[in-house]
Amino acid sequence: MNLSKHWASLLDDYVIDLAWSPDGELLAAASAGGGISIFRPKAVTAASDVSETMLHELPGHDDGTNCIAWAPVTAGGAVSRMLASGGQDGAVKLWDADSGQHVTTAELGSAWVDHIAWRPGKSETGEQESAETGKTNSPGVPASSLLAAAAGKDVVFLNADGSERHRCKPAPKTVQAIAWEPDGGALAAAHFGGVRLWDGDDFVLQKELPYNNGIHSLVWSPDNRWLVSGNQDQSVHLWIPETGLELHMSGYESKVVTLAFDRNSQWLATGGGRDACVWNCSGPGPEGREPDLLPHPEKVCALAFQRTHGLLASASEDGSVMLWSLDRNQPLRATVKMPSAATKLAWTPDDRFLAIGSKKGAVYVLSVEA
Repeated sequence: MNLSKHWASLLDDYVIDLAWSPDGELLAAASAGGGISIFRPKAVTAASDVSETMLHELPGHDDGTNCIAWAPVTAGGAVSRMLASGGQDGAVKLWDADSGQHVTTAELGSAWVDHIAWRPGKSETGEQESAETGKTNSPGVPASSLLAAAAGKDVVFLNADGSERHRCKPAPKTVQAIAWEPDGGALAAAHFGGVRLWDGDDFVLQKELPYNNGIHSLVWSPDNRWLVSGNQDQSVHLWIPETGLELHMSGYESKVVTLAFDRNSQWLATGGGRDACVWNCSGPGPEGREPDLLPHPEKVCALAFQRTHGLLASASEDGSVMLWSLDRNQPLRATVKMPSAATKLAWTPDDRFLAIGSKKGAVYVLSVEA
């Protein structure tokens, strides 16, 4: 397998977030310094200038941008060019990526907006059309009409025009992570002491899942079955909210801040040390099973499974980026060494390109060929 550099650029600061547009044509990269760059990296050729791939440089947020998220494809299949961002100014901003124009700002308060996520699942329009026509939406059709944002102790739901739809009862502590159920039914929001599940339609509190420590990351399995947290106490905790089942895996070298599920909901990859631990979550789950250990030169700092294929990309603090096929006896397929550690990994929807954001502000796009 060949992993080669297709394109690279440099931001003015640490790459704090990175995301491909739903059609895989645009790459948004947020600098910790505040600016947001929109690139067309797939347009680069041997004869073109790399500078030609810059589409827009957006001002982002005063004092710093914390997170970005593209609005997903609409129920009708139209590709959205709306990008949302959250920042240290306590605001969520919406941007038109085609024109490079600021659309609107939602002021949420004085607390930093650390996490944002668009709701997946059927849109309200799609549901209404289904009721009127008797036709159903295709599975997995996302809705761009609802954006969740975490700011301090608050979880706020915003409409696509930036207006506030609902503000939840404040959490006991700062919200450290949010994650939508893949079907869009509920939003999980974690704070020190547990996770709350907020209904995506009427915003009532569906369930509270206690956990007596800090939570740094959340991920749902694509089949909606497992909710997993990476924790301050060097552990990973799993819930099946529907049945109340809980599993716990401890013994990591450090706190667990990076998690990833594969497309089939079988493999859960976790950081928390020099090995990427991969757990088999099929059937009864990982309890009683030994994880596969994927060794790295230094601590694992980022993980990302391909969207429609089976490769796992991992990165470690020494700058190594590795590709793994978990169904092989010798799973390591490719390794490249970058000048600095990765902060984010992001696959294009077609899995042909892997974007890497780094601590020194570099953004790379690698081409993956069998």
